[in-house]
Amino acid sequence: MRGLRLVVAVLVATGLAATAHPADPDLARKAKALFFDRQYAEARDAWQAVLKSSRGAEADQAAFWIARCSESLGDSERAFKEYGDFLARPPADRSLIEETRTSRVGLAAQLYKAGQRQHLDVLQAGLEDPSRTVRYYTALQLANLGPEVGKRALPVLCRIVGEEKDDDLVDRAKLAILKVDPQSSCLKGATTSVRAEGHAGPPPREGRMLRVRIFEPGSGRAKVSINLPMALADLLFKSLPEEAKRDLRHKGYDADNFWEQLRRLGPTEIIDIEGDEGEKIQIWIE
Repeated sequence: MRGLRLVVAVLVATGLAATAHPADPDLARKAKALFFDRQYAEARDAWQAVLKSSRGAEADQAAFWIARCSESLGDSERAFKEYGDFLARPPADRSLIEETRTSRVGLAAQLYKAGQRQHLDVLQAGLEDPSRTVRYYTALQLANLGPEVGKRALPVLCRIVGEEKDDDLVDRAKLAILKVDPQSSCLKGATTSVRAEGHAGPPPREGRMLRVRIFEPGSGRAKVSINLPMALADLLFKSLPEEAKRDLRHKGYDADNFWEQLRRLGPTEIIDIEGDEGEKIQIWIE
């Protein structure tokens, strides 16, 4: 009986060993090569084969790469679900966990924009994620969804501005705050650290403000009022998308030199722009 138990134990151990690795030891390497060759559909099939023939860490890795392939194929809904399946395993690799949570946040933002409002819960949870990287990424994503939703990210964005040393990250956070709350107190103590580079004109004087007023057709009262410190206005203008700069060119303004024109304005000079629908836009500096 004892010998029989020993034989059974050996057979079980052998069976576990056989399922702990892919049947083809080169399959995972081939799957990864297909992915980096941008053959995402073929790579996904290969990773699925790895998943079926693996256990443990190798199976976790395969589940992650399946989701990554779906994301690269542009199938956001399937990728979002597969990343969730990966986290539910649960995996042991902390770096893959953080990367997956970050990817799910990005996908949730995409799906929210497409009308799937239920994914806001994932974004809200991301603001409290244990990983600082995930929290910061979530806050920046939320800011792109409009002021109503984006204001939820303000505490995290303000923390970035107040605590982080990476200039690029801080500038991105400032831009995000401008999108959701241009009057936020988080920006008041940080404005002097943002300066324009590569401009021939004089640097903006501390305390100068950019004023923007937008009037509806035939109305003498501003529908939109924006007041920004010059340093932050500089940063915001430099981040304008090409489409906005193209619109300025169509209205007769040299988009590349528009900011320089603004910087040289005297305190009483106003730039008037007529909008496509008859609205009037006034811009001046005080």
